[in-house]
Amino acid sequence: MGILTWIIVGGVAGWIASMIMKKNQSMGLIANIVVGVIGSFIGGFVVSWVTGNSIGMSFSFPSLLVAILGAIILLAIINLFRKSK
Repeated sequence: MGILTWIIVGGVAGWIASMIMKKNQSMGLIANIVVGVIGSFIGGFVVSWVTGNSIGMSFSFPSLLVAILGAIILLAIINLFRKSK
């Protein structure tokens, strides 16, 4: 995947995850992209760890779902640290 595809998929995944986690009002475009891209790495790691299969680097609907799952996990971890302080 090209860098532009990473940015677009990361933005969409971060935006959907922020709506699910009810953080959409406090996050901007850049934050959605960063959360989505980092979330795709986390989601890919979790899915490959659980299933033993990798999703791959190409864009598909399952890879978008994995990126959303990883972004949700990332936002949940961030929420845990923010509430503990």
